[in-house]
Amino acid sequence: MNNALQRVSIIGAGHAGGAVAALLRQYGHKGSITLIGDEAIPPYQRPPLSKAWLKGEADADSLALKPLAFYADNGIDFRPGVEAVSLDRNDKAVRLSDGETVAYDLLILATGARALTLPVEGGDLSGVLSLRTAADAEALKAQIGPGKKVAVIGGGYIGLEVAASGRALGAEVVVVEREARILARVACETLSDFFTEHHQKHQVAFELGCSVVALEGRGGQVTGVKLADGRLIACDVVVIGVGATPNDKLANAAGLECADGVVVDLDARSVTDRSIFAIGDVARRPMPIYERMFRMESVPNALEQARQAACAITGRPRPNGECPWQWSDQFDLKLQIAGYAFDADEIIVRGDPSAASFAVFHLKGDQIQSVEAINAPPEFMMGKQLILSRRRVDKARLADSACSMKEVGV
Repeated sequence: MNNALQRVSIIGAGHAGGAVAALLRQYGHKGSITLIGDEAIPPYQRPPLSKAWLKGEADADSLALKPLAFYADNGIDFRPGVEAVSLDRNDKAVRLSDGETVAYDLLILATGARALTLPVEGGDLSGVLSLRTAADAEALKAQIGPGKKVAVIGGGYIGLEVAASGRALGAEVVVVEREARILARVACETLSDFFTEHHQKHQVAFELGCSVVALEGRGGQVTGVKLADGRLIACDVVVIGVGATPNDKLANAAGLECADGVVVDLDARSVTDRSIFAIGDVARRPMPIYERMFRMESVPNALEQARQAACAITGRPRPNGECPWQWSDQFDLKLQIAGYAFDADEIIVRGDPSAASFAVFHLKGDQIQSVEAINAPPEFMMGKQLILSRRRVDKARLADSACSMKEVGV
């Protein structure tokens, strides 16, 4: 079949799925495109859910990637509110929860990830929430406000963003983290200490090194978080933010190679089946910068892989590789992160944490592996370039904030 006329089906209408559907048309694909999403609304931006949406500053329309009419206008068969329940690779067909079957020549899995649950008694009480979707954000927004007591379990970026939004809305907030510091799995101690202090200045309380053994309730509604040391933290709502796991069950059942996500190549194509692609949070992809495979959960990664898949399908050259990056907004702080601190053997702090404008560089030898920049755009932007180019740096210049970032490369 002419590649331009191939039928493309996309399972998952999140940021990755919505982006690849639009890119396929932009790049000239003439065949049918079916976009299947289990939510009732068109693809939308997810990062603002823990910030603007909770604070009432955004809604489904303002966060939509494209207006609903875009899909019909561009010949994209958008099917909201249905799930893909099985995948037949031999017949190249996807069976949906509404009983229909969608055939494909090429299939793109953009099924994302789902929030991990807390396996403790009381996890099914009303008022115990996670935050992955617009529906989650709407449910949480209805329960956060002045006088409310919010317990956030998990001191990662999502948990801290919810804590910041909760305080902005007048709620009392306590963050419970089983590790000795917040951000223990994703950031260095310098950054953890900085964010802890900044949140405490905004009256966020922390319980660190504490394990949750149960959630208690009354009349089916959560009323408290019970810790391993016997203490009970009273609350009106609990937000679980202990990480996410890829939605690769469909791929696994179909026999695709999965390893914490669907394993793909640099075209975002499954290493098992060349007619199937996987993009976004569900994909375990090559990272040439670090010479390893990794699964990333970020909007820039979703967009990069959407471009990779769209280029491969439409016969365009593979796009240039990018430096992975992500961000987090908390109170008046903007954290921008480029790269990952794989195999780093040294940390250099540039700038002044007490002034809330600094960057933490993670180095392997004299190459930057990652940078975490707080209100420091030049350090983030130049750091990103240096990570991607693998240029060596002068460590003394890097540590000296009086020296321009343009002068640190050698």
